[in-house]
Amino acid sequence: MPVVVVESPAKAKTINKYLGDNYTVLASYGHVRDLPPKDGSVDTDNDFEMKWEVAAQSQKHLRAIIDALKNDNTLILATDPDREGEAISWHLEEALRKRKAIKKDTRIERVVFNAITKSAVTEAMQNPRDIDTPLVEAYLARRALDYLVGFNLSPVLWRKLPGAKSAGRVQSVCLRLIVDREMEIEAFKAREYWSVSAILTTPRGQEFEARLVGFAGNKLDKFDLKNAEAAELAVSAINARDLTVTSVEAKPASRNPYAPFMTSTLQQEASRKFGFGARQTMSTAQRLYEAGHITYMRTDGIDMAPEAVTAARVTIKERYGADYVPSSPRIYKNKAKNAQEAHECIRPTDMAADAGSLKRLEADQRKLYDLIWKRTIASQMEAARMERTAVDIGSGDGQIVLRATGQVVLFDGFLKVYEEGRDDVVDDDDKRLPQLAEGEATAKKSVTPEQHFTQPPPRYTEATLVKRMEELGIGRPSTYASIVTTIQDREYVRKDKNRLIPEDKGRLVTAFLENYFRKYVGYDFTAGLEEELDEISGGREDYKAVLSRFWRDFSAAIADTADLRIGEVLEKINEFLEPHLFPPTEDGSDPRQCKACGNGRLSMRTARSGGAFIGCSNYPECRYTRPLSGETEAGDMAGPDGKLLGYDDDGEPVSLRSGRFGPYVQLGEITEENPKPKRSSIPKGMDLGDVDLARALDLLSLPRLIGEHPEGGPVEANIGRFGPYVLHTTKDAEGKAKKLYANIKDPAELLIIGMNRAVELLAEKAARGGRGAAATPLRELGEHPGEGGQVNVMEGRYGPYVKWQKINATLPKELEPENITLEQALELIEAKAAAKGKGKKKPAKKPAAKKAPAKKPAAKKTAAKKAKPAAKKA
Repeated sequence: MPVVVVESPAKAKTINKYLGDNYTVLASYGHVRDLPPKDGSVDTDNDFEMKWEVAAQSQKHLRAIIDALKNDNTLILATDPDREGEAISWHLEEALRKRKAIKKDTRIERVVFNAITKSAVTEAMQNPRDIDTPLVEAYLARRALDYLVGFNLSPVLWRKLPGAKSAGRVQSVCLRLIVDREMEIEAFKAREYWSVSAILTTPRGQEFEARLVGFAGNKLDKFDLKNAEAAELAVSAINARDLTVTSVEAKPASRNPYAPFMTSTLQQEASRKFGFGARQTMSTAQRLYEAGHITYMRTDGIDMAPEAVTAARVTIKERYGADYVPSSPRIYKNKAKNAQEAHECIRPTDMAADAGSLKRLEADQRKLYDLIWKRTIASQMEAARMERTAVDIGSGDGQIVLRATGQVVLFDGFLKVYEEGRDDVVDDDDKRLPQLAEGEATAKKSVTPEQHFTQPPPRYTEATLVKRMEELGIGRPSTYASIVTTIQDREYVRKDKNRLIPEDKGRLVTAFLENYFRKYVGYDFTAGLEEELDEISGGREDYKAVLSRFWRDFSAAIADTADLRIGEVLEKINEFLEPHLFPPTEDGSDPRQCKACGNGRLSMRTARSGGAFIGCSNYPECRYTRPLSGETEAGDMAGPDGKLLGYDDDGEPVSLRSGRFGPYVQLGEITEENPKPKRSSIPKGMDLGDVDLARALDLLSLPRLIGEHPEGGPVEANIGRFGPYVLHTTKDAEGKAKKLYANIKDPAELLIIGMNRAVELLAEKAARGGRGAAATPLRELGEHPGEGGQVNVMEGRYGPYVKWQKINATLPKELEPENITLEQALELIEAKAAAKGKGKKKPAKKPAAKKAPAKKPAAKKTAAKKAKPAAKKA
């Protein structure tokens, strides 16, 4: 039987259903080869030769394909229809040739389909092609560039900037976007302005609101009412005059539907509507694609196949009526900068199937499918028609003009199905106005002035960051999610209320790169490189020529940093960040002069924990510190003395500090008499902004006695290595202490938990059997399809993990326990089993133990050596 290879077992299962028993369908479980993370994997001295290595967890899958090819000499590579998919097929062919699994008469075919449906798969099998060499070369160039930047630039960061973790070709540019936005926000100066609105009444007693747009005979601009006095003057002028309707203008308007989804817009909308991160969206979409419900989810394209357009129009007519079907199909053209080999948009494979008609969908899958279905159907619907009305109300002398606006929807069109979410609130004037006629008098019910301040640009969300990257031409659909996730995993950026905020170490990395590698974190350079990669994929550029040009300049930039000293780097960053770190003072004095000792010079310093702070050049005599963000009386937690929170009743200082293992609070200072002052960790998840003196003293007073358990024995709350917990201590029959621990998941409960809640947690733990007993699974995923046995998601002290038989595999950060599928769990188990097998090879040298008795002759040798001197004496 011909051997068909795809990436994942879920995809294999769906395709197998369509192909039947005449084919052997196997999964490669993603890439089978990669560049090993060591020097020389891309040989810049040997025409950029790349040295690939088969991953340990891929050996088993490769062997399964080799074994299958022994029975048939046809190999069909059916991986995804993009660069990554083409690369996986190329890697598979190369790896199989090296293992001599591909013979001279082996027929190799490449098939691609944009959706996993019976018709798409069948058509693809009838139209095979060769592997697309330019597409593979574009992948090779991208992978080599990422390796050359990451492997050469990251060590420079480690050596020159303590606490920095890594740099990447696109990752660092993405980080720069977030840091630049934060500095815009910090440099922003709010400007005050006022507006005036009035509640007016028609002769028929109907109320409506109007805003002041003309004052003293002039059109009113945004900043014309600069302060309260100007606003009150306007209010008095309105109150002193009679008002009549001077004009009524009604205009027809229409709103066209949005284009169907591509990768970036799907990530943006899932973030707005559901709060999904980019990775969560892609993981959920992948499962929908592999199950055959949607088309391929990594695409720059927004066009739709003609048969899909026809199906959508039929569905619209059947569900909503002929009025909602436009006279001709809607055609969408891509606007994104340098779109790559664009595939079709992301759409349902069956237009008639809404989310309610699909069974066995998990909650996140159902939400995302519903979003995709509605957006796709709406994209082919009639426009919404409305009437927009503008009414001007003025005084007889022309000194005052107020305007009321309203909108009435006459025909809802596509809005019947779908309306796009917004990143920031916008007033659309979607209110209906009462009937008004020119010349009608209006009475004043109230006239109100309102103060406003201009707002800084908003911080990026994952959605708006992806949108900005797309606008600049940075990254591609297959990389958006991983880039946004990586900068958070590296702790360069944190997410707060869905907004991305740069950490100090993220600022420092950006400042370092902008000083020493400015070209390589430039938006235009990165976008230009993406365009060159697109040229390679189109067969219009030689990939080795691109690599050669890049490496010539980049290697020189790396060499230029060889002799840099850390002090020199920090001073350069001080100068670069000076407007942010040391803004001009109001009195014109030197902003870098130490406020404490008066003669020291302030500069940025790095802490062992990886953070940074502003300190004095006279340290340790002067121990003044402050955060990078500005002046505080208490110092900075990253500084040598931490951030002073206050003093306890005995006058001992209480400080918030940053250590190797995270933030903590400390009572007192380290002295000869007190070498180990009392400390308490800040539980993970507790907002550092909430840690004041009272909270710190509560933490330092732990363990906290909650009270006596109803069944006897004290119950207390404390923090341990694995976070907050409650402890119930009793005694067994022999009088020995018996302890039952139960984790407190919410850190906010640690300091307030009462006996009822503590007893509940302890009872739950006891029900699970306490330590050593079989724990209750968080989720049961089902039987292992190959070897049987239940696969479960469990809660562990180091976080959630999947368990099958004796194999436990930790869930990666990006996978939530409630979202993981059986297929993903099997991949993790497979990888863990392979790693375990590799680790056990060394201890498995038990035959050596059998040789132990053979060491007896060595004992005889020793005896013989002793006998020789005795013989000589004789």
